[in-house]
Amino acid sequence: MLYLASRSPRRADLLARLGVQFGLLDLDIPEVRLPGEPPADYVSRVAREKAGAGLLKVMSNPSAVVLGSDTEVVLDDEVFGKPTDRDDARRMLEALSGKTHEVITAVWLVSAGQELREMSTTRVRFGTLDQAMLDGYLAGDEWEGKAGAYAIQGAAQAFIAHVEGSPSGVMGLPLFETAHALRAYGLFAAGGAQ
Repeated sequence: MLYLASRSPRRADLLARLGVQFGLLDLDIPEVRLPGEPPADYVSRVAREKAGAGLLKVMSNPSAVVLGSDTEVVLDDEVFGKPTDRDDARRMLEALSGKTHEVITAVWLVSAGQELREMSTTRVRFGTLDQAMLDGYLAGDEWEGKAGAYAIQGAAQAFIAHVEGSPSGVMGLPLFETAHALRAYGLFAAGGAQ
C-alpha cells in the first residue's frame, strides 16, 4: 500500500495523475535548515524525515510504502521557503524579480526494507516585476503556503519568462522522477498503476 506523507493538495493531485492508489498521512514535520547545510541536502533531509515519520505511522502494515517530498526555491544559496506573511512574500518576489532561481524537489520512497531517493532541479527565470504587478498578486492569497511565494500553475505564471526542467517538480512532485521511483518499487507501469 502506498501512502503520501503530505498535507499538500497539489502533491496529492499530482500523484493521482500517475494513476496509482494511495492513502494520505497528515504529518507536521519541522522544516528548518541547519547552519551551513547545502540547499539540496536540506530539501532531501526534510523529504526523508517526512517519509520516515509517515512510515512510523503505518508500521502495522508490513507492505506499506511511504512517499515523502519537499520543494524549496533557491537563489544564491538562500532558501525561500513558505512566506511568513505578505511582507515576507513581497521580499521574496522582489529578490526573484528579473533573475533565474532553482526549484529543488526531493522525493523519497521508504518501506520496511528499502529506501529510494530521486531529486529534481528546475531553473526558473522571472521577468522584472513592477510594484503594480506585485501589489495585484499579493492582494490575493495564492502566495500563502508556497515556497518562494508563488505557484507555477497559478497567476504567477505571468511572472515566469522561462522554465528549464520539470514544471511538476516546481508544483511539488516531479512526475518523471516519482514514476521512476514507483517503478523501482513495482508500484507503477508505463500505462499507470500495477
